[in-house]
Amino acid sequence: MTPIETPILILILWAILGYGMGSVPFGIVLSRLMGLGDLRKLGSGNIGATNVLRTGNKTAAALTVVLDASKGTVAVLLARAISGEDAAQLAGLAALIGHCFTIFLKFKGGKGTATFLGVMLGLSFPLGLACCASWLATAYFLRISSLSALVAAASSLLWALIFGQAQMVGLCAVLALLVFERHRANIFRLKAGTEPKIGQK
Repeated sequence: MTPIETPILILILWAILGYGMGSVPFGIVLSRLMGLGDLRKLGSGNIGATNVLRTGNKTAAALTVVLDASKGTVAVLLARAISGEDAAQLAGLAALIGHCFTIFLKFKGGKGTATFLGVMLGLSFPLGLACCASWLATAYFLRISSLSALVAAASSLLWALIFGQAQMVGLCAVLALLVFERHRANIFRLKAGTEPKIGQK
């Protein structure tokens, strides 16, 4: 990870701000605004774009992806512009934690895929694009959202090395572990062959 150069109190502030930005549950907000109901009572009960898609509203699902990714990207870019790279990495990690354990839903949140990709795009655009491509390729050929997320997260370590971002491998590992932890139930279903495919209600 990047050496710590920013004062600790400033880093704590960015951690709080990053967590706050990541905590905004856009899937819940959009679903209510668009009259789709409470996501926690629909489909898988998850607040992310895949479950929004199960409502049949592709526009809402697309907006959820963009907004959930954006909160990770914005957290990283703001912290970098004001304080530096160490703050950017911490804010990105905090944003992902905020999405997965949002204070607005009693610390229950989403699985972090879109926010993870947004954080990666903010930290390193080529690396983020490669992770997005990994997700898209897996989704296109296998049609399983959770598996696509796992592949994208795991591949981030390899992409970091390929793109000469060795200093980011540690952070990528932490982010990937968080994504894997949030997909534990999906992993069990993947092993059992019962994981639903994209678009399946």
